[in-house]
Amino acid sequence: MSIMLTVAGLTLREAARRRVLRSLAVLTLVLLSLSAWGFARIDAEFGGLTTGESRFAAALVLNLVMFGLSLIAALGTAFLAGPTVAGEAESGIALAVLARPVRRTQVLLGKWLGLVAFGSGFVAVAGAAQLVIVKVTTGYWPPAPVSGLALLAGQAVALLTLGLLLSTVISPMASGIVAVGLFGATWIAGVVGGLGKALGNASVERIGTVSQMLLPTDGLWRGAMRSFQDPSLLSQFSEAFEGHPFLSAAPLTLSYILWAVLWTALILALATLAFQRRDL
Repeated sequence: MSIMLTVAGLTLREAARRRVLRSLAVLTLVLLSLSAWGFARIDAEFGGLTTGESRFAAALVLNLVMFGLSLIAALGTAFLAGPTVAGEAESGIALAVLARPVRRTQVLLGKWLGLVAFGSGFVAVAGAAQLVIVKVTTGYWPPAPVSGLALLAGQAVALLTLGLLLSTVISPMASGIVAVGLFGATWIAGVVGGLGKALGNASVERIGTVSQMLLPTDGLWRGAMRSFQDPSLLSQFSEAFEGHPFLSAAPLTLSYILWAVLWTALILALATLAFQRRDL
C-alpha cells in the first residue's frame, strides 16, 4: 500500500508539471468566466420570466456548462493517462523503476489512484465554482449538487481508466485520441438514443442504451444532469425534456451505477493484466 501511495503522489506531481494541466486551467477559467457573464445576462435580459421558467433556463444552461467542464475533464484525464504507461515505457523510466523489487501491479494501481485524485479534484473544484456562480448570479441551486458532482467524477474515472488500458497497448497520443473519440461517440449515440425514445423508435433508442452499457460515461453524465435539475421542472415542461441533449427525464438506477463501478473495475483489471505482459 505504501508503494501505491508513493506512486500516486509522484503521479500527481508529474501531472502538475505537465503543460496539459496549464491548458486545462486556462480552459476552465475561460469557461467559468463566460458562464458567469451568461448567467448574469439571463436575469438581465429575461427578467419577465416566471419562477418556473427562470429555474428551467438556469438548469438548462447549467447542464450545458457542466458538459463543457466534463469535456475538459475528459480531455485532461485522457491525455494525462496516455503517457502514464506508454510514455514511460518508451522513455525507459518504467524499466528503471521496475528494476527494483516493485510489482507492476503496484505501480499501475498507484498511477491510477493519482489520476483518480486529479480527475476527481478537478471536477470537485471546477464544479463547485460553477455552482456558486449560478447561485450568485441567478439564485438557482440544484437539488442534488453532491451526487451530480460525484457522477461527473465517476465519468472522469471511467474514462481515465479506459485511457490507462489503452496506454498499455498503444502510443500515448493515440491512447488519448481514442479515449476522447470514444467519449464523444458515446455522447452522440446517447443523443441519438434520446431522439429515438422521443419519436417512439425502439431500434434507434437501443443505440443509446447499448452505447451506455459499453462505455458508461454518457449514462453517468445523464444521471448528473438529472441531479442538477429541479424535479418540479419535469411536470411543468415535460415536452421540452423529450430527446433534449442537456436535460434528463429519468434518474439513474442503482443497477446502472453498480454496472459502471463493475465496468471500471474490469477495465482496470485488464489494464493491470496488459501491463504485466508488456515488454519494457
